[in-house]
Amino acid sequence: MKTTMITGRTPPPTRGRQYLRIAVSLLVAMLFVVSAHAQSAKLIPVWDASDEKNLTHLDHAAWQEILDGYLRVHDSGVNRFDYGALKANAGDSAKLASYLASLQSVDPRNYSRAEQKAYWINFYNALTVKVVADAYPVDSIKDISQSLLGSLGRIFGGPWDDVHARVAGLDLTLNNIEHGILRPIWRDNRIHYAVNCASYGCPNLSPRAFTEENTEELLDAGARAYVNHPRGVELMDDDFMIISSIYKWYVADFGDTEKSVIEHLVKYADEPLAKRLRKFVGSVDYEYDWSLNRP
Repeated sequence: MKTTMITGRTPPPTRGRQYLRIAVSLLVAMLFVVSAHAQSAKLIPVWDASDEKNLTHLDHAAWQEILDGYLRVHDSGVNRFDYGALKANAGDSAKLASYLASLQSVDPRNYSRAEQKAYWINFYNALTVKVVADAYPVDSIKDISQSLLGSLGRIFGGPWDDVHARVAGLDLTLNNIEHGILRPIWRDNRIHYAVNCASYGCPNLSPRAFTEENTEELLDAGARAYVNHPRGVELMDDDFMIISSIYKWYVADFGDTEKSVIEHLVKYADEPLAKRLRKFVGSVDYEYDWSLNRP
């Protein structure tokens, strides 16, 4: 009879366990890549050009009509968009598609920087609305993805790296527009209050289309509205507050430290909140709600 000796050593992993360990390692690595991509701003050099002598303006009237028809300004302070109603209206869906086609038919580099800024913000927001409306009903924009990774749901979901537009012969994703054009060219942290990701946790989709004339006004208004709303900043007591994860994901745009983030918040906070923030020395936590900003 053969005797088997039992020792305290862990048996070597089975082939199945090895595969599982490799899969988990790959998953962690992929999560890191996705996370890093979402937070970094890296200029796409080809878009870094303008014609300051061109004083003409692009027409955003169609986008304003879509906003007037489907954006609901809510008493809670969180604007909602009626994606279902837009999808059900073939005429207005076609209007939105036509507006996006008109944006893709021009080369924004032939316009001034101020005109481009409004162009790219409106482009991002209108494209996001179309992507969500086309996929509706969904519970979150993170449920939408054309890639195989989308099948993993909220971990890898989201349409930001899917190609949804083509301008001047170049394919564009939402991440290209935000992180490759808007953030690195203008280096304006208020852009985070302008581009809307169709979520409750996001700064409001502006009820007014951006134009060269109103962009600075709307950026300031968006910053004030978000900072003074609980989803932006919520002081639980003098020692603890919860702020939007935006200030963690994009901390580099807000001075790269928690202290500089608070200084930014003070700049746009109403005085009662600003007074408490100036004295704040407690701990900070971050939250974000990815639920779709539908009615």
